[in-house]
Amino acid sequence: MTQRLTDAERAALPTAVPGWAVALNPDVLHRDFKFTDFTEAWGFMSRVALLAEKFDHHPDWSNVWNRVRIELTTHDAGGLSQKDIQLARAINALLD
Repeated sequence: MTQRLTDAERAALPTAVPGWAVALNPDVLHRDFKFTDFTEAWGFMSRVALLAEKFDHHPDWSNVWNRVRIELTTHDAGGLSQKDIQLARAINALLD
C-alpha cells in the first residue's frame, strides 16, 4: 500500500511542486490552469492523460472552455503520497 506523505513532506510541497496548493478537506493537491481557448486546454488534457497512464495514477479534473482544474490524491493511501508529487511535477514539465 502506498504511504501518505509525512508532515515534513507536506510542508515542503510549495517548493516541491510550484503552482500547486494543498486542500486539507479533502486531502488533495490542486492547480488551476488557464489557456487561450478550448482547443489548447483540451490538448493539454490529452498530454496529461498520457502521463497519468504512464504513472498509473489518474487525476480528478474538470474542464470549462479554456480552464482546467486538476486535483491529485492517492485514494488507497487515504491522502497525498509521492505519486501525487511525481505526477504534479510531470504536469508542470508540460508547461516548460
